[in-house]
Amino acid sequence: MESPAASPTAATDSTTTLDRDSLTIEELSSVLPSLGVPSIYLPLPVEISKDTRLVLKLSERKVYVYQGDKEEASYPVAIGKSSTPTPTGDYEVFQMVVDPIWKSPWTGEVFPPGANSALGLRWIGFAQLPNGVVGFHGTPTISSIGKAASNGCVRMHNEHVVELFEKVKMGTPVTVEP
Repeated sequence: MESPAASPTAATDSTTTLDRDSLTIEELSSVLPSLGVPSIYLPLPVEISKDTRLVLKLSERKVYVYQGDKEEASYPVAIGKSSTPTPTGDYEVFQMVVDPIWKSPWTGEVFPPGANSALGLRWIGFAQLPNGVVGFHGTPTISSIGKAASNGCVRMHNEHVVELFEKVKMGTPVTVEP
């Protein structure tokens, strides 16, 4: 699973080549918030309806934004592969980061934020698991969208995760369906 909060357990040595498309949640644990590098955690400054909720349909590879019973938007996503599936269940948004910084679990090198970082332009954490955090994030690997390709997190086009970030707030319900 990908996450901006996991520990570097899978690195075999300090010369491991970084492959941001196959990182595990354990490998990413040191990204947020333990970096000590400023990232912005924001509840949105605009008022958002309390009826906003997200429904991630794994079988469709889509996340839907609802206001009450009305679908307001939907976005294609990449989900966890069979060996590292995106967990199903009911969750809430509990982390929101603009321009997340990524720290290599192998080298400790800090990579600057941006559209080409492993986490893209936004991070929206919603599931705290024993082995780390699962969330929505941008990706430079747009060819993975629509596939079961991640290590558990939900990859989105950068422009879509920026839009989604503006539609949710801390505490927004997230339902992940098979």
